[in-house]
Amino acid sequence: MRRVGFLVLAVSTVLFSGCDNNRVYEVNHDFEQRYWQVKDQPEFEFSVSDTAIRYNLYFNIRNEVSYPKANIYFTYYLQDSSRLLQKKLMSDLLFDEKTGAPFGTSALGDIYDHRVPMLTNYKFTHPGKYKIRLEQFMRMDTLMGVLAVGVRVEKRSDD
Repeated sequence: MRRVGFLVLAVSTVLFSGCDNNRVYEVNHDFEQRYWQVKDQPEFEFSVSDTAIRYNLYFNIRNEVSYPKANIYFTYYLQDSSRLLQKKLMSDLLFDEKTGAPFGTSALGDIYDHRVPMLTNYKFTHPGKYKIRLEQFMRMDTLMGVLAVGVRVEKRSDD
């Protein structure tokens, strides 16, 4: 089973990291137990040096087809070193509500990766360290079938 997990991680890394000159930061937090509990609120810290350009920030999620719902609700919290800059409840469909067909990309059977825009065309006001915290906001404390969540920060390609 560990070999399959490693293979999924390796394939996903190759798919998401190819020739990607716009990526500033991308890290995923793996849930080895294959579920996301409401008390688990992963944090991701990244640095911004260029405030003259605009950025896109994404929520990454990797789930199994056994995920019990069609959608995901999550809240993100964007902070600088001293204050909360943004807090927003977001949602996205992981499966077609009528057919149950999974959305996202799949590199291996029943596992799917999704990239959900959180902030687009965002301008950081000052250089420095920033942090994003993710909180699952579903109606269940334990969200089965979630293998990983993460954050991606990229430079806008038209800047």
